[in-house]
This record gives sequence, C-alpha cells and structure tokens, in this order.
Amino acid sequence: MTLAMSGATPEDAGLASGVVNTSAQVGGAIGLAVLATLAAERTSALQDGGASHAAALNSGFHLAYLVGAGLVGIALLIAIFVLRSEPMPAMAPEPEHAQGGAGEPVYSSEAG
Repeated sequence: MTLAMSGATPEDAGLASGVVNTSAQVGGAIGLAVLATLAAERTSALQDGGASHAAALNSGFHLAYLVGAGLVGIALLIAIFVLRSEPMPAMAPEPEHAQGGAGEPVYSSEAG
C-alpha cells in the first residue's frame, strides 16, 4: 500500500487511498473466486473420471495453489522489473509568516 500511495500528492491522497483499498478488496475477491472455480472444476472432472472424493479434492486444491503461486511469481517479476520509484521532488521551504514583527510571537500571554 505504501508503494501505491508514494506518488500521490497531498490533494489526491484521499482519492488514491480509496482506489488502492478498493482495488485490493475487489482483486482479492475476484482472485479467490477464480481459484475456487478452478479447484471445483478440477475436483468435479476427476470425480467424474472415477477418482475418489479425497483424491479429487486434493488435486483440485493442488491446481489452485499452483495457479496462485504462479500469479504471485508474475506479480513479483512485475514489481521488480516494471515498477520504478521516481525520486520525490524536493519540498520548498515554507515562507515565514510574520504577523507581528520580526521575532515577536503570534500569540499573546496577556489575558483580555
């Protein structure tokens, strides 16, 4: 999440945070649905072929784990070779606001 938010300006930080969080939630839900569908289809196909329920279920989960690991590997390769961090621009120093005079505090300790 930090990498995704690193390039956001302070004005766009709220929007960027919302997009990142929504993308993570939706991506996780879709990914889980795809892996569960692959596992269920594999399990069903093996059971129809005469395999025992336990063996078919094990093979279905094995396929889902392999596909998930492959997708994580692809994501790592993308993160390593495609994503590059740009150096952050140097922030300009804030101007000093002199409301009273030079060296005078902007508050008053006198009551009243």
